[in-house]
Amino acid sequence: MSMRTRLPGVAIALAATLVLTACGSGGTVPAAGPGGGDGVFPVKIDHKYGSTEITKRPQRVVTLGLSDHETALALDVKPVGVVDWFKERPFGKFPWQAEKWAGTEPAIVGERDDINMEKVASLRPDLVIAQYSGITKEQYETLTKLNIPVVAQSGKHPDYATPWEEMARTIGKALGKDKELDAKIADLKAQFAKARAEHPEWAKQTALVADNFQPGIFAAFAAHDPKLAFLLDLGFQTPDRLRQAPKEQNIIEVGSEGLPELFEVDRLVWLTSDATSEPKVKADPVYQRLKVAKEKRDLFVSYYEPPIGAAISFNTVLSMPFALKNLVPILAAK
Repeated sequence: MSMRTRLPGVAIALAATLVLTACGSGGTVPAAGPGGGDGVFPVKIDHKYGSTEITKRPQRVVTLGLSDHETALALDVKPVGVVDWFKERPFGKFPWQAEKWAGTEPAIVGERDDINMEKVASLRPDLVIAQYSGITKEQYETLTKLNIPVVAQSGKHPDYATPWEEMARTIGKALGKDKELDAKIADLKAQFAKARAEHPEWAKQTALVADNFQPGIFAAFAAHDPKLAFLLDLGFQTPDRLRQAPKEQNIIEVGSEGLPELFEVDRLVWLTSDATSEPKVKADPVYQRLKVAKEKRDLFVSYYEPPIGAAISFNTVLSMPFALKNLVPILAAK
């Protein structure tokens, strides 16, 4: 994932932006949401760039992680600013998000790692959350110099490799909604446990999640990527090569010649972006010779219609119930 930064001189412009917006009408973006919760402030959270103290319950939250807004929404906090990952329009139209947004739309402050820092500052946030994120030290320092508290990603894991539960708990603590989040995590884990109990055979099967980003190149997601992590939570095993993949990379790419070594698993889940994806994969002569293909143990799941692929990509307490409801029956039918 690429990152474009505009530093360090941008801090002066951001400061000016903050002054102007503070003197204006305050904008039309709604506040973060209900203030209820169980947390006690102040709270201090350690992260990659040090620690951040949050002195009171945040009211205007900006999320810079690709999926951070979903955990906030699950806790009934509507971020005033977000980064866009899937370019869905209107933003937040995925079914597990739509009801939570309730017709409001946040400001989009960037796409993936390309963050418009001036726009972040113009929203006058009292908290910025960057968990499933690659926020740089320079970006972090630019915001903190403007007295904006930033909860950056974990320093215990490479960027984009922190487990979903750890990120969720960090967000819950920052928002002062620890116990509410605990209940959601417990319920979600119970749903996974139910699926594993109903399908004990999955514990003896290897699985892989793949995509075909470009012709002739096949990508398998690593075990720490949310998409494969979802299948592992269902009880599946995965090849050692995917478990041992460097945490700094979320995919292993192979050409046709590498398919037999890596893709010959019990259950092969392809994520597809459009109607042409499946026939392109199936047209590969080497792929056609794989046992998993000949025995029809492969399945093709859409990112968008229905958005099962998006749900396991976000892999949050908000999206995973949708993924469980819609993907488990497909896996069970194969």
